Amino acid sequence: MGFRSDRPSQKQFRESFHYHLQAALTGEVRTHTGLDEDTDDALWAIASTAPADREDLVAAAYRAFAGQLDGSNATRRQEAYQRRIEAWAQGRKT
Repeated sequence: MGFRSDRPSQKQFRESFHYHLQAALTGEVRTHTGLDEDTDDALWAIASTAPADREDLVAAAYRAFAGQLDGSNATRRQEAYQRRIEAWAQGRKT
């Protein structure tokens, strides 16, 4: 298999998300899915929870995936990273 240099389309991301959501509902989670950390974490939560307790987690996974598609997950992670850098820099000044 060759290296893909182009970013997957939203359709491909959606297909991947639904595939991995179905796997999580059976207790399987895979790594290197192409989904972001927030979405992966939500899928792991589903896979590690009893089926009767998954309804809210499935909704959370859809929210996390929406955040991947609209970029808000990446923005939030970048802002948190920037805050950590600034806090570290402030600590070095004192």
